[in-house]
Amino acid sequence: MREILIPSIIARSQKELEERIHKLSPIKPTYMHLDVMDGTFVKRTSLGFPFIVPKSYACEAHLMVRNPKGWLVKNHTQIDSFIVHYESETHLHECIKLAKHYKKKIGVALNPETDDEDSTQYLKLIDKVLIMTVHPGKYGSPFLPEMLEKIQHIRKLAPKLDIEVDGGVTPETLKLCKRVGANQFVVGSYLQNASDIKVAWNKLKNSLV
Repeated sequence: MREILIPSIIARSQKELEERIHKLSPIKPTYMHLDVMDGTFVKRTSLGFPFIVPKSYACEAHLMVRNPKGWLVKNHTQIDSFIVHYESETHLHECIKLAKHYKKKIGVALNPETDDEDSTQYLKLIDKVLIMTVHPGKYGSPFLPEMLEKIQHIRKLAPKLDIEVDGGVTPETLKLCKRVGANQFVVGSYLQNASDIKVAWNKLKNSLV
C-alpha cells in the first residue's frame, strides 16, 4: 500500500481557503484533505460556502456534517474522494452508493469513542477507513494514543485497505501510527502553524522511511 502525507485545510471563506492553499505551495502537494464542518456535528464551521479549489489539486472531503449526502450531491464535481462519518445522521450505504454513482472514492470515518467493530460491515464496500486520532473539530487537538489499538485491529481485519489517520499528526505520532498499520496521514496544525513549512514537511517525509 502506498504511504502518503495529506495536508488538511479548514476555511470559513474563499479568501481563507486560498490563503491556506497558498501556504502549502512551497511543498507542492498534489492531494488535499478538506475539512467540512457544519457547526452541528462539530462546533466549528468550515467549507459551508460555495467554494472553488484549483483544478491542479485532487481533493478529498472529510464530511463532519449531519447531512453528508446533501453536501456530496452539491459538491461532487470538485471532489475526488469523500469521507463520511459513521456517526452522522445518514444511511452510510446510501452515501457509498451515491459516491460510486459519481465515480468517486468513498471512505468511512470513526470518532475516538466509536467501537471499530461497528465499521466491519463496510470494509469491503469502501476505499478507506479514517480513524480520528483526536476529537474532531479543530486544529491542534491532542493526539490520543489509545487509538493505536484501533488502527492495529482494523489493519488485521482489512490487510489491503487504506487506513488514514487524522489528528495530532507530527513526525513522532506518524511513526507510531505507521508501526501499527496506518498508511495515509492527514496533517493540519503541524503544517499550518509551522514557521518553515518546507522544513516541517521534510521532517514528516523522513518519518515515513
